[in-house]
Amino acid sequence: MFKYTLDNKRYHTLNYYFKKKYGKKTFKVSLNGNFSCPNKINGKGCIFCSRLGSGDFAGNKEQDLITQFNEVKEIMEKKWPDSYYIGYFQANTNTFAPLPILKEKYESILALPNVIGLNIATRSDTITPECYDYLEELNKRTNLIVELGLQSIHEKTLKFINRGHDLKNFEEAVKELQKRNIEIVVHIINGLPGETKEDMLETIKYLNNLHIDGIKIHMLHIIEDTDLADYYKEHPFHILTKEEYIDIVVNELELLDPKIVIHRITGDPKKEDLIAPEWLLKKFCVLNDIDKEMVRRNTYQGRLLEK
Repeated sequence: MFKYTLDNKRYHTLNYYFKKKYGKKTFKVSLNGNFSCPNKINGKGCIFCSRLGSGDFAGNKEQDLITQFNEVKEIMEKKWPDSYYIGYFQANTNTFAPLPILKEKYESILALPNVIGLNIATRSDTITPECYDYLEELNKRTNLIVELGLQSIHEKTLKFINRGHDLKNFEEAVKELQKRNIEIVVHIINGLPGETKEDMLETIKYLNNLHIDGIKIHMLHIIEDTDLADYYKEHPFHILTKEEYIDIVVNELELLDPKIVIHRITGDPKKEDLIAPEWLLKKFCVLNDIDKEMVRRNTYQGRLLEK
């Protein structure tokens, strides 16, 4: 059995990471802190981003953070009464506010019973020097992870998707966070227009060399009311089939250091908003087929790194 799993997966699962680090069932509670995004204020935002911003399954921004958190916790407690929780600031850009506001929101969740840490999703271009210092202080007293959206290392792709920052800016943020011993999870997207399989694998190789702590692998999906939807209708492009996606993901896993935690390995769109691909709606089928393909190839995370 692969070393970093508790359920016969052949990659480093988040369940394994939580169990080994915290000793019992641990849940991330997705929250909407009603943050905005500089890329939307200064422009139209990333072309794939929905009207709700990243994190469509985060909490309801009309509710306060404590209410959002408790609604999820009450559901989880019915099945796992003795659990730990991590506040996951997911929607939009969660460092894009003055420091006093960040502190108020973060600290309100950390003060709740059985909350043992925070995951903060953000962009590399919205962490101020003062925020870095505060994150460093937070990291000394709780379990902190900062999630950075990257999507691709290729500048042509970053420009096409209107990412709003370049690779150098991302590298600088990684350097600052690692200097403070803060764990980093990076988001990437497979299937972006114009990218080949080799382009996607180059992104993985680059991140592997950066020694990040975790990764979220997404499949590009087109949803209503986005610039990408408008582009797709006018300029239809190839969307990865399920088989193509699985092949690429397995190759990516083979290239990743086995110590890197796989926080996500597929997309998770809302059915009512999805234009394509429809196969992505069957999330567990995709996950199962990835497992089956790894067994069929007799492979595992990090295999291609072995000498």
